[in-house]
Amino acid sequence: MLFGKYEINATLLDDAVLPPYKGSTFRGAFGNCLKKVVCAVKKKECAACLLAERCIYARLFETKSWQTTAQTRTAAPPHPYLIEPPQTAKTHFKAGEPFNFTLVLCGEMNNFLPYFIYAFKLMGEEGIGKKLTDHRSRFQMQAVRCQDIDLYDPKSDKLLPLPPLKQLSLDKTYPNDETHTIKIDLKTPLRLKSRNELQNNLPFALLVRAMLRRVSSLFNYWGEGEPSLDYRGMVQRAEQVEVTARNLYWHEWERYSNRQETAMNFGGMLGSITYKGNLNEYLPLLQLCSQLHIGKQTTFGLGSFKLEIIP
Repeated sequence: MLFGKYEINATLLDDAVLPPYKGSTFRGAFGNCLKKVVCAVKKKECAACLLAERCIYARLFETKSWQTTAQTRTAAPPHPYLIEPPQTAKTHFKAGEPFNFTLVLCGEMNNFLPYFIYAFKLMGEEGIGKKLTDHRSRFQMQAVRCQDIDLYDPKSDKLLPLPPLKQLSLDKTYPNDETHTIKIDLKTPLRLKSRNELQNNLPFALLVRAMLRRVSSLFNYWGEGEPSLDYRGMVQRAEQVEVTARNLYWHEWERYSNRQETAMNFGGMLGSITYKGNLNEYLPLLQLCSQLHIGKQTTFGLGSFKLEIIP
């Protein structure tokens, strides 16, 4: 599956007040601006639009409007993008401060990078966060980088040619030395459901199920098809992996949905957990999902984790 990770560097033009976790703010503002950029008929309901199947906005935000009959383990197509907001709980910013974030695109969505960049540029002009004056806090995009290569010229306001992008795959080549201990650090809240209930613990089998679900759905819709894996066997073997250290806690946060006009709770697990067992076969999956995030609300940047292999 084609994979692009784009670092966007920007500078605030105004003082800004943003929530401690900024992923929802970014995603909401981005959605509004993208619709302004691409919507040709200005309909409020994408499901009633003749162009929905070919519209990038509908494909990202109204998945049921274009969903195909492709076989999948999930009820709806997974979103082929995610936004990693600034990793700081800081809420007050001064004009002139850097304002950097990351965009991840999967599969053919990389071909639509100019639309994303233009929407981010419009976001900067319209502003984000709370209104401190007569407008929200504006920012100016300075650079877009992928694989340490500059893709954006702010003087001409043009995108430069993309480098060859990375192809993600589940390489089944395992390390020569057997891996028995790993540590998972949850960088952003992880929201996982089991039996329709949010979980506040992370046994290894639950983690493996979440990773398999994520990879299976993304590759099925946006890659070369669902990977050929021993799904049931991997989960069964994961039941034998032990937890040797646990430092998890529940982090609650609330966001306001303009589309649904209501406040919504989006709590999840944070902290770290250490596993011990026969882990070699899971390393490709872990390394892949550390780039793709797992769980719910990945488009906000949730479900990000760091993998550490302990000798």
